[in-house]
Amino acid sequence: MEMEIELLEIRDFIAQNHPFDLLSKELLNNLTQNLEIRYIRRGECFPPKGATAPFMYIIRTGAIELRDSENKLVNKIAEGDIYTSSCQLLKFNESSCHMALEDCLIYQFPCSYLKTLFEQSAEFKHQFEDDLRQRLQRAAKYSNAEVDVGVASMTVEVGELIKKIPVTLEVSASIQQAAQIMSEFNVSSIMLTENEKLSGILTDRDLRRRCVAKALDVSLPVSQIMSSNIISMRSDDLVLHALMMMTKTNINHLPIIDDGKIIGMLTATDLTRHNSSNPVFITSQIRKSHSVDELIKYTEKLPELQLLLANSNISARHVGETISCITDVLTIRLIELAQEEIGTEPVPFVWVAGGSQARHEQSSHSDQDNALILSDDVTQEQMPYFHELAKRVCDGLDACGFMYCPGDAMATNKKWCQPYEVWAEYFTGWINKPEPMALMLSSIFFDLRAVHGDFSLHKKLHKKILGMTANNSLFIAHMVSNALKHRPPVGFFRTFVLIHDGKHDNTFDIKHSGIVPITDVARVLALAEGINKVNTTERLIALSNTKSLSSDMVDNLKDALEFIANLRIRHQAKQIRENKPADNFMPPDSLSSLERKHLKDSFAIIKDIQDTLERRYKMP
Repeated sequence: MEMEIELLEIRDFIAQNHPFDLLSKELLNNLTQNLEIRYIRRGECFPPKGATAPFMYIIRTGAIELRDSENKLVNKIAEGDIYTSSCQLLKFNESSCHMALEDCLIYQFPCSYLKTLFEQSAEFKHQFEDDLRQRLQRAAKYSNAEVDVGVASMTVEVGELIKKIPVTLEVSASIQQAAQIMSEFNVSSIMLTENEKLSGILTDRDLRRRCVAKALDVSLPVSQIMSSNIISMRSDDLVLHALMMMTKTNINHLPIIDDGKIIGMLTATDLTRHNSSNPVFITSQIRKSHSVDELIKYTEKLPELQLLLANSNISARHVGETISCITDVLTIRLIELAQEEIGTEPVPFVWVAGGSQARHEQSSHSDQDNALILSDDVTQEQMPYFHELAKRVCDGLDACGFMYCPGDAMATNKKWCQPYEVWAEYFTGWINKPEPMALMLSSIFFDLRAVHGDFSLHKKLHKKILGMTANNSLFIAHMVSNALKHRPPVGFFRTFVLIHDGKHDNTFDIKHSGIVPITDVARVLALAEGINKVNTTERLIALSNTKSLSSDMVDNLKDALEFIANLRIRHQAKQIRENKPADNFMPPDSLSSLERKHLKDSFAIIKDIQDTLERRYKMP
């Protein structure tokens, strides 16, 4: 009887640890009856010498350090950890002897029995067969919630809505030929090409207004009535992006083009049909608003929208894109409302977003980061106009839930409302003489993205910045040093290093410990390579197989980012459900054992790339 109680206690301990929690009670009972108990004293070799067969080990008590063939410390394992190298499941570069740091009690069972468990539990087998990337991908897609079809429809990629082959015609064809093709294929628009490149589009409305209404000769070239000012999107853009673009520009036809190749035409009818089950489009409501009070009414729905998105099995990346797109439209509407009262701009300008909004990684509880880049033609007498514009827009954003930046990185700060040449001088100084202030501002101003106005002002500035940062080893070294200030909160014994400050006691900051380090790495290396992307995932993709990052490391970082960001979104969703302020402080106890394991895997990936960058860009 005493033996049975002891075995039950051992079984219950094993069942608490992943992946053994995936086994049925019957398989756990069999496992417990097949294991052996070993005791290793401090200083002795591990695995134990004299084993007659390869074993898998579970650490019950104590700690063991693992070293590679060059005697370099690679990891430490402790209570609840498993060691499977003897079964050739993990690819350790083994030394002749790992070492017990403390007296250890371990459970062992033959690798041959592990294979038996594989045959009886496919889910258990997957945890060993999957590589790190596959485990994180599986984890990132995991969700207990039902999919909200209406909300999910907004974050579908537009390519999934393109069902028809693109209907095209040479731009040299006649108006009559274009009309005949449109009738034959029963389409409301046709794409006109020159040397297989899109040159213009023709719609039913163009035919009515520019041809029939003016009694134009239908034998004339179609180029005379086509629309040549083309707005297009990529197939991997979100449906929400397309809706915003059509609403903002008042168009009903949107060519979809990938790297110069015509994929198809997205129409307003396609969007209406696709989103028929969607209860509301906050974006459309914002565009129709006539006052800040109306905007407040609609943006109050953003936390609820974030909750719905989190419950709809939508990727963290798409959640961030959705919130950021809505913030863009809100910003544009605030600018338009301000200009209805204070008049049009005296000189060209561009409103730029910084930080998470610029990267399309925003949540509904973000603060605002923004600036104004003005034409060099601006005079001192005209500056009060832009100061007033900035005040109205930033006040409006704050009223709508996007609070003022604590560091005052906003267009209302006169330092960040300047002509192009002043901005160019700012960046020249920051890059050539990197100082603490410049490094502190890097997470905001090295991620700028144009939102409204004369985009060429930002494009010219961004090109200049990349020209100065690419291959600038001194600047990049300083940026790397700054980026390494945010470290994953994991100790050597694979436990989370927690905050102990009273307010957020026994938590860790998942944003600054997990998301920010990846964002910082992507930014630094994108600047080093002269890559013009701003979104973190897009930066990582562009960095693949460059001298900065291998494709494997890029894949691992992308999956780690998605998993960590998913945890953050679900954490904030829980707080929103409970009517609590959403934050980034996560208690480890709120995670399942499986989530803790995947999070530690993600943190290990971050630590590896940080260690690599620290060695590569070691400051003199």
